[in-house]
Amino acid sequence: MIKYLGSKRALMPAVLDALVGDRGAPCTVLDLFSGTSRVGHALKRLGHRVIANDHNAYAEVLARCYVAADAADHMGDLPALIAELNGVAGTSGYFTETFCERARFFHPRNGARIDAIRARIGKLDLMPEREAILLVALMEAADRVDSTTGLQMAYLKHWAPRALGDLVLRIPDLIPRSSAGKGLALGLEAVEAAAAHEVDVAYLDPPYNQHAYHAYYHVWETLVRDDAPEAYGVACKRVDTRERRSAFNSRPRHREAFEAVLGALRARDRVVVSFNDEGYLGLADLEGMLGCLWGGTARVHVRTIEHVRYIGARIGIHDPKGRKVGEVGRLRNHEYLVVADRPSGVRA
Repeated sequence: MIKYLGSKRALMPAVLDALVGDRGAPCTVLDLFSGTSRVGHALKRLGHRVIANDHNAYAEVLARCYVAADAADHMGDLPALIAELNGVAGTSGYFTETFCERARFFHPRNGARIDAIRARIGKLDLMPEREAILLVALMEAADRVDSTTGLQMAYLKHWAPRALGDLVLRIPDLIPRSSAGKGLALGLEAVEAAAAHEVDVAYLDPPYNQHAYHAYYHVWETLVRDDAPEAYGVACKRVDTRERRSAFNSRPRHREAFEAVLGALRARDRVVVSFNDEGYLGLADLEGMLGCLWGGTARVHVRTIEHVRYIGARIGIHDPKGRKVGEVGRLRNHEYLVVADRPSGVRA
């Protein structure tokens, strides 16, 4: 899967244990802020039905591939499709001009291939799941030859060695349909998605501070949308990143947004929130808010995990010209898994 700030790869065992570790039978889980769908994919592999939601277009595509699409429905002719796309010759277009020449996220040779393959996918007139699989294959291939530290806010001064390699698409890791039923991929705002489906367990991994994922991964958003937007700045970010302001990225609005989502949830048994000690809410706030679930009867407990901070913190503080101008205060933080359970006999 793509490199991603806040990825739960290292925390996956703890996250899965908090969500479904004590369940003897498959259940339905809502992943409300799904990101790369790493958690949803792991839950599906365990046999659970997953409803994945994210308002970013690239994340919805990832969920459609890794949560909604089932291997049996697509694997028959997928190798031939991937081989066809790998044979497409490069033709420079918007992607090359914007992200390889104005910016330097990818080598122009690979940028031209990305342009041409994206155009070919668009002309195939595929059903949404099949198109999502091919877009994820392209996104992941591009991620393997990028020249960044993992965020699309800046690029390396000199080409990363991987950026000089060849762009090669691979079949994404599709898995069979879970025994609990077919998964869903949604692209709704969090409150809408929370209210849309009744589930057994809800997992919330919301933005917890000023970091806006649609700005940090604007290249993937443009690749998926294929809309050639006006871009600005050194990183050639989409102009709409200036207007798309989530309440979850605002200190004054964060609590209200979080409470609205909790109030809209239709979780029968359990709600798990992933947060850390760099967030706008303190641990006591989270415990209090989750304790109000199911009429104030929720039983709440917290699992704390020490974890390394994101790569930007480890690199240090730099000015726009790439000069190091400061040191970060710490290199590790505390990740919290706040678990709220509904007592038996209490109606959801």
